[in-house]
Amino acid sequence: MRRNVSSLLTFKVAQEALLIEFLMEKMHGISRNRAKALISNRVVLVNNSITTHPLTELKAGQVVQVDRSKRKMAFHSNELDIVYEDPYLLIIDKHPGLLSMSNNSRQQTVQTVLNRYLEKGGGCNTSHLVHRLDLDTSGLMVYAKDVQTQQSLVRGWQELVTDRRYIALVEGELENPRGVVKSWLTEDKRFVTHSSPVDNGGKFAVTHYNVLASSNGYSLVECELETGRKNQIRVHMADLGHPVVGDHKYGSDNDPIRRLGLHAYMLCFTHPVTGKHMRFETPVPVLFEKCLNGK
Repeated sequence: MRRNVSSLLTFKVAQEALLIEFLMEKMHGISRNRAKALISNRVVLVNNSITTHPLTELKAGQVVQVDRSKRKMAFHSNELDIVYEDPYLLIIDKHPGLLSMSNNSRQQTVQTVLNRYLEKGGGCNTSHLVHRLDLDTSGLMVYAKDVQTQQSLVRGWQELVTDRRYIALVEGELENPRGVVKSWLTEDKRFVTHSSPVDNGGKFAVTHYNVLASSNGYSLVECELETGRKNQIRVHMADLGHPVVGDHKYGSDNDPIRRLGLHAYMLCFTHPVTGKHMRFETPVPVLFEKCLNGK
């Protein structure tokens, strides 16, 4: 979407600050709620990229702009949130129950939601899948706006991604507060992934885990992926005897939050076009914390 330069308020960052506090100071003392609304309405740009995180850390030399035109492109969806957007990428927070993509053009997916949004902007971009999340897993995903950027990300994924973490709500209390699970994974004809402690010709998988909290018969576990195999975290938590809640496929008997207890909460990578380090983090789902507290 083209923006009218005359409609842009432009501010240069002189020293490190949080975006919401910077706007409150520069825009004649507007309220915190007003600053937050501007950010969530997708009219605030940092270095020409739409930014939707109020707590974005600004650095000296960056340029912050506020689009005052009425032609802003709002985004509203009950199925996902757009966390970040620039001319090449979309970073989204997917809600559980939504497919990443589908061969059925009539089926609602992340891709169809994003394509409708991009079409409304009047541009020629469409969304292109870079990686997947399971249907019932929520959290951060990357979509490219063009094929070239998609291919750069897919080919260089292992090198470009510097950190990728999930929050898992699992059954019981783990004996060790932190550790590493290593195994070889194979998938059978029923699309069930099996884990072997010895090399059986499957794909080698490594998951680092750290228990954040335990209460009420459940544990909140941070899982860091060294490899990214299908169902890896779900299988490795089951290997430990503590399956992800709601994961009947891999041994869970409980469904206290009526969804799979898995959320991709952190993603850090090198931008394939600008070369900048990108870091995104989303909060722990409220339902996970309520389950720990017995609510």
